[in-house]
Amino acid sequence: MEKRLHVHFIGLGGIGISALARYYLSQKCQISGSDLKSSEITDFFQQLGAQIIIGQPSQANLNLIKKADLVVYSPAIPKTNQEFKEAKKLKKKILSYPQALGELTKDKYTIAVSGTHGKSTTTALLGWILVKAGLDPTVVVGTKVQDFGDSNFRLGRSNYWVIEADEYQASFLNYWPQMIILTNIAKDHLDYYKNFSNIIKAFKKFITHLPPDGFLVLNYDDKNIQKYLMPWLKQNRHYHSKTINVHYYSLQDQAALKVKQSLTIPGWHNVANALAAKTAAQLLKVPDRYIYSALKSYQGAWRRFETHKIKINQKPLTLILDYAHHPQEIEATYLAAKEKYPHQKIYIIFQPHQRQRTKYLFTDFVKVFKRLEGVEIIIIPIFEVAGRERIVKTIDVSSEQLVEAINKPTVKFMNKSEIMRFLINNLNGGEVVIIMGAGDIYNFGLKLLDYK
Repeated sequence: MEKRLHVHFIGLGGIGISALARYYLSQKCQISGSDLKSSEITDFFQQLGAQIIIGQPSQANLNLIKKADLVVYSPAIPKTNQEFKEAKKLKKKILSYPQALGELTKDKYTIAVSGTHGKSTTTALLGWILVKAGLDPTVVVGTKVQDFGDSNFRLGRSNYWVIEADEYQASFLNYWPQMIILTNIAKDHLDYYKNFSNIIKAFKKFITHLPPDGFLVLNYDDKNIQKYLMPWLKQNRHYHSKTINVHYYSLQDQAALKVKQSLTIPGWHNVANALAAKTAAQLLKVPDRYIYSALKSYQGAWRRFETHKIKINQKPLTLILDYAHHPQEIEATYLAAKEKYPHQKIYIIFQPHQRQRTKYLFTDFVKVFKRLEGVEIIIIPIFEVAGRERIVKTIDVSSEQLVEAINKPTVKFMNKSEIMRFLINNLNGGEVVIIMGAGDIYNFGLKLLDYK
């Protein structure tokens, strides 16, 4: 009997790496893993019989490393991690999550969805369109998608792969797609890139990963794409012997209104995401009837304008759970809510994500929150990501400073423990409460769902 490949995952609780673990499971591999904290993800693999170790590395973790044929680690894992060091010592094959996924993209027809914002929704929409068209794709996405069984991974039987290509730590440079969708470019992850120029350089380099007959799908409306990529493309499209195929989409397109009318998810930013998916699908010769059928039936994704009807003290409310943690995302989510609920009062509860991001984008956060009108805003303490921020103590920034700089009576600072009492005392029924952030503020949203 042939020995099953044993793959060990360090940091298995991450949304991206867990999708890859699901893929290896589908290939009948033996799976093990570790993470500092238990989660819905680690519980899922334990229920499937995988050996998962929670907490600080111990001898048990090192024993799993000894048994593993391949060790895959999350980009958030430092090189000082004991399991990582043990794998190095034992000369195991070690790949980061992006490297492991990148190896798979070389043998598939891969469509990589990149950009600062909108990647998850665009990936999910395109994946769902291809499902509806009978192309049976494999989809790897950075969130759970209702149409894929509330999963971040869909296993298909065809050679089509649709993947979310994250720019964090230039992860996407490990991928070798046949088609790239680029939704937009904005300042983010400056703890890694240091400046905007390096972000632009990374996206340009990623584009050069396309083969000579590859497709590049660009958002014509994005100012940074217009300013930095379009002139560069005109000068550099012949880095292959054959010119790559560049296609644009825009909210000015004739199809934009029909797309908007077809979508169940609100906001013009989602219309742009859907137009990106539509353009890519058309390049794969998918008929429009399948595209619009998919848009109409798409149910949405976890923490992407995730909408619930709740009651607090018998008062009916609309609760929206959203992943927005960048200034542009915050504004897009707010505008979508204003459009969908034009006559309802809106409350935003925002948790900044990482001290470094808050510091680098401080001015942008202030500008956006100053622009939001007709909304009550509560900003809670910054969520600090374990393992991501090595110099937290030296960063002089806080949510209190952010509130002070915004300087609006409708913007308040609160600790998480104060929010429930505030809502009970101030909501009259009929309001919209938006929980925003990429950190653990989502757990507070879940408490609201269960509130009696």
